[in-house]
Amino acid sequence: MKRSEVKPQFLWDLRDIFVSAAEWEKELSALNRETVGILRYKGRLAGKGALLECLKFSDVIGKRIEKAYAYAMFLHDENIADTVAAELKSKIETLCVRFNADASFVTPELSALPAETLEGFIADPAFSDYDYQLRTVLKEKKHILSDETERVLALAGKTTHAFSDIFSQIDNVDLPFPSIEVGGKKVRLTHGTYGLLLQNPDREIRKKAFFGIYKAVGALINTTGANFAASVNKDNFLAQARKYGSALEKSLSGNDVPTGVYETLVAETGKRIKTLHDYMGLRKNILGLESLHMYDLHVPMYEKAELSLSFEDAFETVLAGLAPMGEEYLSLLRSAKQNRWIDVEETENKRSGAYSCGVYGVHPYVLLNYKPTTHDVFTIAHELGHALHSYYSAQNQPYAKNDYSIFVAEVASTVNEVLLLKHLLKIVSNQKTKKFLLSYYLDMFRTTLFRQTMFAEFESEVHGAEAAGVPLTVEWLSKRYLALNKKYYGSGVSHDRQIRLEWARIPHFYRAFYVYQYATGLTAAVNIANHILSGNPGAVASYKAFLSAGGHKSPYEILKDAGVDLATPEPYGIAFGEFADSLRELMINDE
Repeated sequence: MKRSEVKPQFLWDLRDIFVSAAEWEKELSALNRETVGILRYKGRLAGKGALLECLKFSDVIGKRIEKAYAYAMFLHDENIADTVAAELKSKIETLCVRFNADASFVTPELSALPAETLEGFIADPAFSDYDYQLRTVLKEKKHILSDETERVLALAGKTTHAFSDIFSQIDNVDLPFPSIEVGGKKVRLTHGTYGLLLQNPDREIRKKAFFGIYKAVGALINTTGANFAASVNKDNFLAQARKYGSALEKSLSGNDVPTGVYETLVAETGKRIKTLHDYMGLRKNILGLESLHMYDLHVPMYEKAELSLSFEDAFETVLAGLAPMGEEYLSLLRSAKQNRWIDVEETENKRSGAYSCGVYGVHPYVLLNYKPTTHDVFTIAHELGHALHSYYSAQNQPYAKNDYSIFVAEVASTVNEVLLLKHLLKIVSNQKTKKFLLSYYLDMFRTTLFRQTMFAEFESEVHGAEAAGVPLTVEWLSKRYLALNKKYYGSGVSHDRQIRLEWARIPHFYRAFYVYQYATGLTAAVNIANHILSGNPGAVASYKAFLSAGGHKSPYEILKDAGVDLATPEPYGIAFGEFADSLRELMINDE
């Protein structure tokens, strides 16, 4: 479908940002002239007046750059073949790189200030918009090294970031992916086709895809292994150089999250692994298999009972599911639709997938490629969760504090999904649809809570071993990974030998200690959704306070204020209890 064929109400309206590309060009010219103004503060940040001016200047410029970048990105994503839009995007990206380089002196200069000077700024009401930023600088001050050492580490930046680039080259270019026969035709395996083929009802196709992908991974496993071991060594080196107790502490400190969150997640998941084993047993029985293999974990247990709703009907279904959030929340969702915050239809050359992006001082925008499927109904709820998180934070926080941490970024979107799913489970009468929804929910737990925690445990073991001097050979890495796979999935699964190499397929392992946030995000969302559905009159208000919090303090503390302390066992007990309850309900419905 061409974009010109779509009804205007299903297209986002970028005129809320800039009336035209010509107006955007004028703003870009002004920004090119004015952004260099940040340099006038270099070397002057010890003075209260100069620092405050610098921070305010950075805010004003930041808001303008954000708007210009968003407009260019959205225009480009409407039609990635549009060379004019691509040129706009390239221009603003160039400006961003230059401004970030010009402003790179700010954090080092602040870090070099005496602690008492920083504390004085923090206590001054004039710096209220920046107090958390300054507290973060103060907290990390002990990890800032001498000027010369910092210069050396900065010069090494390209080298220390190279391992991810090398993995990407191996993973996306060099792996010798084979072709397999599917329906009488040869299909070349790629990361994309592999995911689809694992959902194929023909078990032989799933098996061929599984063995094919790991044959390719195995062909370059020594190269991948050496690169991964070097990446882990880099993580431990930087942690030691900056005087952290471990690479884990360094990574979590960057997001102001205590290591107790990570440790509690792994420990509490370890106590509940039997429920995942029970789910594997149910999956094997429902699929009618004598033995359950790793390539049988992604195929749907039930035929997809698609809701097959038009976008209009799907949107109303989402509104009904989110009704417990109250009229104000629903009114904002209606406004998003009526005022064209959402780009709905799949059109020629439009970017694939879905996302939400806030634009401070305007409103969030949502990109969809809607199809009448159950998955896409949930995608509407998911992306609108992100959108309203951005909206509430922008409305209630100054620019310097409105951006929320990645640690909480998936909470609001998942809360919406959980509320919608529980609503659908209440209203659907079709037994097949109900079973499909329950299996959808269980797989959300399996892939997000259990599997990501398994990854997190592997990362912890690997970094600990390397720090203790253990050589990270391919054999050692594969042996430890296979042991964890057996621990998590249990004896009811045939642990195909190929799965021992799965660690070599995970891009996120090159961003150390990142994946745990998917698991904690789902845990927090399930807890919050349950609080809301409990009917407690304070639950919605508490959740809206979370949505409005932006990044005004530690994301861990923000979640604690919402009633979820992820450094304690309780939230995990509630989340795993939800998994166990859903499993029992599916067992009853499947009898």
